[in-house]
Amino acid sequence: MVKTPQELGSWLRLVLTPGVGAETARRLLAAFGQPDAIFEQSDAALRQIVTAQQALALGQAPDGWASLNTETWQWLHTETTAGVARSVITLGDADYPASLLDIPDPPLMLYAMGQTDCLQQLKAEHALAIVGSRNPTPQGAANAREFARSLAASGLTIVSGLALGVDGAAHEGALLGAAAGRLATIAIVGTGLDRVYPRQHRDLAHQIAQRGLILSEYPLGTPPLAPNFPRRNRLISGLSQATLVVEAALQSGSLITAKQALEQGRDVMAIPGSIHSAQSKGCHLLIKQGAKLVESAQDVLEELKLPDLRIQGTLALETTTTRTHDDAASSGIPDDALLHALGHDPVSLDALQARCGWPTAQLQAQLMELELVGQVGRLPGGLFQRIGAA
Repeated sequence: MVKTPQELGSWLRLVLTPGVGAETARRLLAAFGQPDAIFEQSDAALRQIVTAQQALALGQAPDGWASLNTETWQWLHTETTAGVARSVITLGDADYPASLLDIPDPPLMLYAMGQTDCLQQLKAEHALAIVGSRNPTPQGAANAREFARSLAASGLTIVSGLALGVDGAAHEGALLGAAAGRLATIAIVGTGLDRVYPRQHRDLAHQIAQRGLILSEYPLGTPPLAPNFPRRNRLISGLSQATLVVEAALQSGSLITAKQALEQGRDVMAIPGSIHSAQSKGCHLLIKQGAKLVESAQDVLEELKLPDLRIQGTLALETTTTRTHDDAASSGIPDDALLHALGHDPVSLDALQARCGWPTAQLQAQLMELELVGQVGRLPGGLFQRIGAA
């Protein structure tokens, strides 16, 4: 990791130089060593590696470079919450995650916040990416949370993107399941680390920093620009030995992550869903194309050839929260009758009423009670869906 303002400044200058992308920068580093050596080269020497226009750009300090260097150095040395550290890791550092060196386009710089002393462990850590829809069904969010909890309990580090929906649920589940002292989860973000996006995940980001890591390849001050998020997905898959897609529409960023995982030689797994749900279409497409169909946490461990170290039982999609006979009787609901009528696919109130034949008011009241205890989720379009739980 960078140790002086001068070292930080030379790396920032290389990254910020207009017209010099990551691939060109890596060629320059291979030819001349560290960034400061690049800027000491003559124009003629640079033109042996880059174009005349790029050589000219390398000879000039980029706009805003000096102020960003000062700001970043101050950010690195600003006091944080106890146990939370900050660092900047550059390509070739001992702490640079070894798994990212295997992908076609490793970032030149990584900004890290949280348990940065675990960075070197990432070379040997078992990590699994869990990604999916930003607008999951209630069952999809529950699956993401419970799979992450169970797999983190088995010793896996859960990697995701801190987005709304499946990503957030996966991070939450990992924090619930991971044993004390283990790296619970890694969030790869598409902004600078001086901001949290989306804002709704500010508290979650703070929890991740306490027990995991937040990583970004983008300089401080980088806003949530749309092109940054598909690009950061290669790091989510690259840090992980496999990617699990929980829910995804056909036009989903999660499918981009899955594609990048395959290109990086990583495994892809997917959880099937209802044939009537748009959020399941992407998973079904992946399964048709050869992704491993996953129904339980044990399936994931077996696919990765890992022992089930800490999971107490398996997480099956068909399991549901147990309700006692007394609970059901006190609410006037026949034992599991409504849940049985619901099935596992989304269903409208009219269709459900046709199945069970109950008056509308009674049916709505019972559905509300099941929503309150977390056994039924309400979907857009007036649909209801039964929610399985571990």
